[in-house]
Amino acid sequence: MPTSEHRTRVGQTKRWVVKIGSALATNHGAGLNHAAIDDWAKQIARVKAQGTDVVVVTSGAVAEGAVRLGWQARPHSLHELQAAAAVGQMGLVRVWDSAFRIQQHTAAQILLTHDDVANRERYLNARSTLWTLLQLGVVPVINENDTVATDEIKLGDNDTLAGLVSNLIEADLMIILTDQDGLMSADPRIDPAARLIEEAAADDPNLLKIAGSGGEWGRGGMRTKITAARLAARSATSTIIAHGRAPDVLLKIASGAVMGTLLVAAGAKQTARKQWLASTLRVRGELVLDRGACRVLCEQGRSLLPVGVTEVRGDFVRGELVACVDADGNEIARGLVNYRAADIRLIKGVATSAIEAALGFVQEQELIHRDNLVIT
Repeated sequence: MPTSEHRTRVGQTKRWVVKIGSALATNHGAGLNHAAIDDWAKQIARVKAQGTDVVVVTSGAVAEGAVRLGWQARPHSLHELQAAAAVGQMGLVRVWDSAFRIQQHTAAQILLTHDDVANRERYLNARSTLWTLLQLGVVPVINENDTVATDEIKLGDNDTLAGLVSNLIEADLMIILTDQDGLMSADPRIDPAARLIEEAAADDPNLLKIAGSGGEWGRGGMRTKITAARLAARSATSTIIAHGRAPDVLLKIASGAVMGTLLVAAGAKQTARKQWLASTLRVRGELVLDRGACRVLCEQGRSLLPVGVTEVRGDFVRGELVACVDADGNEIARGLVNYRAADIRLIKGVATSAIEAALGFVQEQELIHRDNLVIT
């Protein structure tokens, strides 16, 4: 399909997630960019008037908090990061609320952690809340709850959160606004011949090879944006990475104009349950599979049996999430396991008929049933 046709279809989408990066929202750490936030809210209001629901994922709490506390650089201590997030979130939500009030729209604050999507019940609760807010015409403004999520400040990023939110609301389009024009073919600081990649498949394995890392105030970079696009693609959500300071960037995207890099979600939408499994970022262990098992899972969509497992890594219990990897350590799938790690070590490589002889009991015929397994 030609680029222009893809862009036209993008402009016709009706449910967006718009992610605003820290560098944009805070003028590279120099306090919140009130004028820019007002402008994005104005654009979002016009997009909503055209019949498109919008959810905002915003960064900037830590950077804003550091400014309010008089700090010149992003802190490194975990407790200082949490304190800065707590102080900065006050300003961040106030600015967004004010910006949408000017546009005569109601905004809602939602703070999430990865645990909120890893737990099935909390995932469904968050999903229901977001759907209800959208039905009421409210603009949800979402951020990670860095104040209480001790490991999210070290490991989390709002690109990933935007991808998870795209799964939650089954968005048609995720827009990541950054301080770059999009994904470049090479680092333009090193290669003057670097060009903008206008369009690619979200699952193109070559994209990660040319992606860089984030800056001081952001925790992401192009790598996290590509990873987020892959995550969003599980709900058939395409992604645009574009420069947030480009005039009327959101309105131009809505008109079908070529802005930034479009990463097209090529696959079919996964079921809600499998989206949740793919969105659960923490795995508790790994099962190393032989070639036959990898082929059966990827090509035939079958369950994982003990005979295909060659090694068990980590300590986990029945019902926890584990990754299935090939002999080279590449993750091919993940799912909810029916046996604890200690038991699988006793039955790995054996036929299903031999489980009872090895363990003295049989809980399930499969290590991971296909309904609880997603190919990654």
